[in-house]
Formats: sequence, C-alpha cells, structure tokens
Amino acid sequence: MASMAEFWSDRSVVVTGGNGFLGRVVVRLLAERGAKVVAPTHEAFDLTIPRAADAMLAAYEPTHVIHLAARVGGIGYNQVAPAPLYFDNLMMGTHIIEAARAAGIEKTVLLGTVCSYPKFTPVPFKEESFWDGYPEETNAPYGIAKKAHLVHAQVNAAQYGQKFAYLIPTNLYGPGDKFHPAVSHVIPALIKKCIEAKETNAEFIDVWGTGSASREYLYVEDAAAAIVRAAEMHEGIEPINLGSDREITIRETAETIAEVTGYTGTLKWDATKPDGQPRRRIDASRAAELLGWTAGMDFRDGLTRTVDWYLAHRDQAEAAPH
Repeated sequence: MASMAEFWSDRSVVVTGGNGFLGRVVVRLLAERGAKVVAPTHEAFDLTIPRAADAMLAAYEPTHVIHLAARVGGIGYNQVAPAPLYFDNLMMGTHIIEAARAAGIEKTVLLGTVCSYPKFTPVPFKEESFWDGYPEETNAPYGIAKKAHLVHAQVNAAQYGQKFAYLIPTNLYGPGDKFHPAVSHVIPALIKKCIEAKETNAEFIDVWGTGSASREYLYVEDAAAAIVRAAEMHEGIEPINLGSDREITIRETAETIAEVTGYTGTLKWDATKPDGQPRRRIDASRAAELLGWTAGMDFRDGLTRTVDWYLAHRDQAEAAPH
C-alpha cells in the first residue's frame, strides 16, 4: 500500500463537524498527512436542510467525506431535547449519504454512537449485538437516528456500490471537549465541578446517580487516528467499535478526576438522578483486526491533559453551544 502521504496527495476531504471537539483533531491529522481538507461550518451549510449537503459537495468537490457533525449532549440534554436530537442527527446523516452517492464520492466515513446499542447488551459490547434490543431510553432518540445511517449505508452499498466505513466510538474525552453544562458529558462536567469546588473551598459536590454505572472512555486523539485510518484503508458496511478496552465505574471516574484536579472534598451521590446505561464497555477487536488500530492513551494521563487544557482555555471550554 502507498504511504499515507502518497495516498492523500491527490485526494481531498470534507469533514462535517470539522470545527468541533473530535473534528478539529481529525482535520489536523489529515492535513499532517498531506490531504486537502475543508471543514465547512454549520452556518455555511445547514445539513439538516434538503440540498445543503449537495451544495456543499458541489462547492468543494472532495474525494472523501467524513461525517462527524452531530447534535449531542449528556443525560440532562437528552431528557430535555429528544426531538432535535433525533431529527437533526437523522437528517444530517441522511442528506450526507445521499449527496455523497449523487456526487460519486470515493468513500464516506460515518460515525455512529455507542448509545445505539441495546440497553441490556452483554458486556463487552460486540458488533453482533447491535440489533438485539432497544437502546437505553435517554439515549434512544440519538442512538436510533445514528443507527438508521448504518441501514442507509448498507442498502446504498448493496444497490449502488457506494463505499463506506462505519465506526462506533465509546465515550470520548480530551482537550477541546465541551464544558458548558447544557451539553457536557460526564468527564468535562465533573472536571468543571471539581475545579470550581476547589476554588470556592466547597465541602462537597453533588454527583448524579449512584456511581455504580460503568463507562469506557476513549481519548480524542486515539479516536481521530482510527477515523483517518478507516478513511485510508477500510471499506465495509459492518460497524466497527472503537474503544480503550477499560471499563470504569462513574464512581471511580469521579474519584480519579477529584485526584487529578486536586479537589479533596466529599462526593455526594444523588441517587434520584438517572445512572443512564448500567454498564458500557465495548469489544474493539474488530478495529484491531480490520484497521490495525488500538487505543494508546492511559486514562489518568488523558485526564491530566484534559484538565490542563480546560484551565488554559476556560472561556472557550465553557462557551454556550450554538
């Protein structure tokens, strides 16, 4: 196979969501490998609107599309805004897939979500379990919208020969994450709480749930490397999990974040708040087999880098979502 720089020398990529948390890292990696890469903004092309995706691909004429644009949030946001979570995500992916087909795009990389897995899935989650039940209720609108893109990719591949890669990352974290309370996930939310509690000498912080639920976290740079590799070397219509092969409870997550931030107060668990999915850990062996990819970042090291970035970029980190 040609070196990656040679591969990208005559190819170009549109990265939707390329100005977001994960997208910025993917754009940087592609540029470092010699790709011509563009990251159109939501303001320039609102992909929820019919024909906007066609106009975007006509404007840039890429060989590849990496679709990362999404409307996302934590459990709280999922509870108050399920309709746009379903509709906007469904429409963006649907329009991208069809526009890429019409434009003859060489390959389209789609990002799924671990939220698509059934609420009660044997742990670790294997791709074979993807259709074995309904997602956890607070995740379902987002998870099902993303699941529909896999079906769309599969039927388009069968009927039109359209080329895809479909990747399912577990919970992402790292520098550049969203820390605004309206949309933050568990790690940035806890980092912000611990830092603020430390600064105000608060005796305790409230943490949602019982702490017994488990998650698996994937450092953003590791996820981006897998996405770029899939764009370069993989095509197929079966989903591929991306994870770190480490399951950790929310309680241990919170305790580790308190240690990394230097917060020494009490963590008070609010069992009236939802835990979300009971357990989450994925089997990433398919990614190792098909992409030659494994995650490399140690969890505590990744948290330290994330905390350092947050402290250095607080205004940016806490900016309200568009």
